[in-house]
Amino acid sequence: MRLRRGESPGRDPRGQPIPGPLVETDMPGCVVTPRAETPAVGGPEQTGRDTVIVGYTVYTPPGSDVLTTDQFRIRGEVCEVTGQPGDWGRSPFTGTAGPVQFAADRVTG
Repeated sequence: MRLRRGESPGRDPRGQPIPGPLVETDMPGCVVTPRAETPAVGGPEQTGRDTVIVGYTVYTPPGSDVLTTDQFRIRGEVCEVTGQPGDWGRSPFTGTAGPVQFAADRVTG
């Protein structure tokens, strides 16, 4: 399930955009795999915290619309898209369209 913010309804008293409504869109045909590697976490702001990162690699059907600002509901948890989604394009061997791949992470702590 993709979660994406809709258009902003306006600005707050300080001139900042108000987040638009969250729109959920079903994306059938996705494959989700756990990632063995997790992004590095560190820095003084995280000292003394129990940070846990749950990471997935997601493969969506060819031509899927995925933005870096999207969130995805994976196994009941909301995860952030991490980095730029990559479009595999066409296979040089078969000519068939490949998936759109991205990392999704849920960070707690």
